[in-house]
Amino acid sequence: MALGDLAGFATGWMYWYFWVIVVAMEAIAGADLVRLWIPSAPQWLLTLILVVVMTASNLVSVRAYGEFEFWLASVKIAAISVFLFLGGIFILGLWPTATPHLANLTGHGGFAPNGILPIFSGAVVATGFYFGAEIVAIAGGEADEPSRAIASATNSVVSRVLVFYVCSIFLVVAIVPWNSAEVATPYASALRAMGVPGAGQVMNAVILTAVLSALNSGLYASSRMLLALTGRGDAPAVFGRVNRRGVPVAATLAGTVVSILAIAMSYVSPDTVFAFLVNSYGTVALFVYVLIAFSELRLRRRLERDTPEKLVVRMWLYPWLTYFAIVVMGGNLVAMGFIPSQRVPLMVGVVSGLIVVGAYGVRGLVGRYQWRKSVLF
Repeated sequence: MALGDLAGFATGWMYWYFWVIVVAMEAIAGADLVRLWIPSAPQWLLTLILVVVMTASNLVSVRAYGEFEFWLASVKIAAISVFLFLGGIFILGLWPTATPHLANLTGHGGFAPNGILPIFSGAVVATGFYFGAEIVAIAGGEADEPSRAIASATNSVVSRVLVFYVCSIFLVVAIVPWNSAEVATPYASALRAMGVPGAGQVMNAVILTAVLSALNSGLYASSRMLLALTGRGDAPAVFGRVNRRGVPVAATLAGTVVSILAIAMSYVSPDTVFAFLVNSYGTVALFVYVLIAFSELRLRRRLERDTPEKLVVRMWLYPWLTYFAIVVMGGNLVAMGFIPSQRVPLMVGVVSGLIVVGAYGVRGLVGRYQWRKSVLF
């Protein structure tokens, strides 16, 4: 609607691609976590079980997805809330045998001991952690009052990031030295430093719920995007069918099948095919966000001019905040070219984008009418 057919096609398929790879990666990560408790279980079997269970929950109804996600999120929020409380009393010196504990924030070289470049390098990597926040808009479309649900959920995401993520990481680096090897497992290491018994097992369980939440959301988001793509003939019509409960069964199963194929590549071709998938998905998501921002600029102008009554949810500080977001995301992409560890992800992400553009050309040759009638991809 904003940038034309090519942009719509590319955005939809890159977004779908991002989430099916996330599903594969989270399933593998989840299997590794479960194996800490069941070391004799084959990883491939645990991975398959996790994908099948999450797919089943998505096939029941959107309410089942929401309920599953609610309880998984509740475990995460409860765990982080407890951590914030315990970490807070620890650094304030109210913990048994503890004294006020903020020396790690200024010790070990002080703030930014290696200069400003690592801050930008970290920002590029951390950007990927925030992908998924936009699911509130996708899920909100199936709510009884979409405008209210999207506005409320979006504000909630912003506040929760500030409280649960930023505050908890602040406590971690206050408790555990930033240059310690233990900071690789931040929360478990912080709890161990505080002397909390069984910290590793507890955090393993909490991280597993986070992994399952990402897997569950990935299946949901990919299926709804594939469903949306059928509306303009950008995907085979079979993926546009929903059952009586409003679930796009074929679209959900398509994401599951491709995710399982990606998982198989982690065994068959871990250094080539699977490495390409893992390296490309984050950059592809950044491309999607940039296109979303440009779309918002154009669509809002159009709505304000033609149908202002439809503009119910308004972004803050328009258009300057949108311009700022585009500049920052563009800066991330440029920075990736100067960071050795990020050059490969940037390159394969660009290749993935070009493949999608090539697929649009193929779609044009086949013809929209034939594409809609086709049941093959």
